[in-house]
Amino acid sequence: MLAINYTTMRNKMKSYFDKVTDDNETIIVTRKGEKNVVLISLDEYNNLMENAYITSNKAYYDRLIESKNQIEQGKTIELKECAMNDE
Repeated sequence: MLAINYTTMRNKMKSYFDKVTDDNETIIVTRKGEKNVVLISLDEYNNLMENAYITSNKAYYDRLIESKNQIEQGKTIELKECAMNDE
């Protein structure tokens, strides 16, 4: 995570945008006398929104945790491709 001031961000914007998108870097932009902002990639933002949705729906989240536990305990079954196409 990088923290830079507004002026530095403005002067080297393309370089910082490339760090965010290519290196998955998070950048805090500090602004004198103003609230700071965070710059993240669209992929990271979409991931955060998906996680927020999943965790906000208790039934969905509980099912996800149950599935995770089943995988960790080896309680899985293998489906053949033709069986999956029948659904």
